[in-house]
Amino acid sequence: MKNPPHPGQVLKGLYLEPLELSITDAAEGLGVTRKTLSQLINGHYGITPNMALRLAEAFNTTPQLWLNMQQNYDLRQAEKKEKTYTVRHFWPSPNAGLQTA
Repeated sequence: MKNPPHPGQVLKGLYLEPLELSITDAAEGLGVTRKTLSQLINGHYGITPNMALRLAEAFNTTPQLWLNMQQNYDLRQAEKKEKTYTVRHFWPSPNAGLQTA
């Protein structure tokens, strides 16, 4: 899987910049603080369900678009980190009950 961009980068590059919206103006329009929106755009915050609803309404998209972007980003970040845990595998056996490895 390639590295998906943080949703804040997408928001800035595909929505704010083409519309020539400043962070201050966009934050005001979304009903959030400038600090909150700035931290989202800079990748310090992720998209919450509440923010996804606001962005969807403001930019005529869907909340799922924003939440899926965040989920894809988060999953890739987790995959890139060194695995520091051990997981036991569970799967059904055709001849018996649940097997573990």
